[in-house]
Amino acid sequence: MDKLHLITVFVSVVNTNSFAGAARKLNISPPAVTRAINELERQLGLALLTRTTRIVRLTDAGARYVVDCRRILSEIADADDSVTGMHAAPRGRLTITAPVLFGNLFVTSIVTEYLSHYPEVSASCFFLDRVVNMLDEGVDVAIRIGELPDSSMQAIRVGQVRRVICAAPSYLKQYGMPKSADDLQQHTIISSSGVSSALDRQWQLMQEGEVFSVKIRARLTTTTNDSAITAAVSGFGLTRLLSYQVEEHIRAGQLQEVLSHLEPTPLPVHVVHHEGRHASQRVRAFIDLAVARLRANPAIE
Repeated sequence: MDKLHLITVFVSVVNTNSFAGAARKLNISPPAVTRAINELERQLGLALLTRTTRIVRLTDAGARYVVDCRRILSEIADADDSVTGMHAAPRGRLTITAPVLFGNLFVTSIVTEYLSHYPEVSASCFFLDRVVNMLDEGVDVAIRIGELPDSSMQAIRVGQVRRVICAAPSYLKQYGMPKSADDLQQHTIISSSGVSSALDRQWQLMQEGEVFSVKIRARLTTTTNDSAITAAVSGFGLTRLLSYQVEEHIRAGQLQEVLSHLEPTPLPVHVVHHEGRHASQRVRAFIDLAVARLRANPAIE
């Protein structure tokens, strides 16, 4: 078999973490994927993958080899782009994902700016408060908030956000300012969560470098951050959200931070993609714009 085909199949198996996923991505049969991997391992004289009925893992040799294979495929794609003129005019469809509120506040404007520069590109935005599987759902670029698990994805850090507890000044005037974690038990709590049936919550806080958890009971639990903000602004109680979600309301004096001295470590914000260092021009141009705009945004510290 052609060596380029073999390494293309190998990289696809690693990226999708399955033989079936690689077959779907490459539009070939699963047996063809198996034959390609077997032939590549035969030519190299060593095992690249450890396969069980449920999982595919790289061997040590495979982990080293896939880095070079990705570089080779990226450089070939880069050369193709240069020859066909794609570097001068990105085209095609770009798919982006981000958390709902983050996407509404920051990503939409970046996407429309990008599309205004490149009229031959169209875009789909998946703004969801869940982690989208980029490979399975065909996503090119993701904005992730929080620590990233080890993966084959490429990540560019653009800033960080804090987890802040806040309330309306009218609420604090009526019920007092909490001074310690224990004081939270005496206050009305608004909780934003995708699991609306669970009323008990654990808020992680930090004091003198030590992380500890505080169990709180929410009077109001809601599945959207927007509604938690609305309830807090109305003076109903305390809520805990990410700093970018309430930054505008704090600046306007509608909300006020409390217990800032107990804030845990900030969460990083990354732009994530899976095309390697030599991403296609369509993806690369969006990443460059998104990184520049997000790093310049004061709400993403």
